[in-house]
Amino acid sequence: MMKKLKAVVPATTANLGAGFDTFGLALSLYNEFEVEEHDGVVIETVPENPFLEKPENNLFVQVLKYMCEKRRKTFYGAKVKQISNIPVARGLGSSATAIVAGILISAAVSKTELTDELFFETAYRFEPHPDNLLPAWKGGFTTALLSEGKTYYQKIPFPEDIKAVVAVPDFELSTEKARSVLPEKIPLKDGIFNVQRASLFLTALINRRYDLLKIAMEDRFHQPYRKKLIPGFDDVLKEAYNGGALGVSLSGAGPSVVALSVENHQEIGERMVYAFRRNGVQSSFMVLDVDTEGAKVEILE
Repeated sequence: MMKKLKAVVPATTANLGAGFDTFGLALSLYNEFEVEEHDGVVIETVPENPFLEKPENNLFVQVLKYMCEKRRKTFYGAKVKQISNIPVARGLGSSATAIVAGILISAAVSKTELTDELFFETAYRFEPHPDNLLPAWKGGFTTALLSEGKTYYQKIPFPEDIKAVVAVPDFELSTEKARSVLPEKIPLKDGIFNVQRASLFLTALINRRYDLLKIAMEDRFHQPYRKKLIPGFDDVLKEAYNGGALGVSLSGAGPSVVALSVENHQEIGERMVYAFRRNGVQSSFMVLDVDTEGAKVEILE
């Protein structure tokens, strides 16, 4: 008999400027998934989300079902309570939380050792982006790449005094739409520009040279194209820097904007919200720590 289990999975911010499809950082904002055995699928969502209460739309349930069938077992159903604190389609990895939770709970129920191979083989069926999946699973700051079917990744310590101030606009932007505006090819000079800045970002973190983060988080791979989908993007960046941010970028595919800072968090957030409002967009902001632990599964009595 399956006990009642709960998975808690952190939000993520990917790219961080120049590290397109490579850098990912876990944040202290969490989605929770409670599950127990049940005949048929019953889904409760908090806050209420009729779309996610349909099993065919619910990524967490789809992963549970897939993992069950992968073990040649019949999926009879589950009673699920999904508590969503991470805004959907805002560039904060909400879909990655559902995938990671489904994999971890399935592994716990079947007492299967969760190897990298099993994790990625399953996860990539639903989302082929290790830059979101990895920090949601492992926590902290990760760099990742997928080559010839194998995922290579490393985790390095992220300075504990840096917080992430995230401005979240009140409109959704799907990853598909955000990817559709990207060019097939980029000029060599833009490739060099990003390689230099991504490298500088890593060394600036390791050596705590926070003064270098502003230039290290510049980007020519995706932000110049995606900002056309986000009213006031340049204005929001400018206001964050005016408030004392160390480095600012689009969070994942957007439309949220993330500012790294060691002080003035409130002022930076208020300035970003003000800049969005000036451009006709309502938004709110959160001040988040870096999550270092990643996803957790616990047994509920």
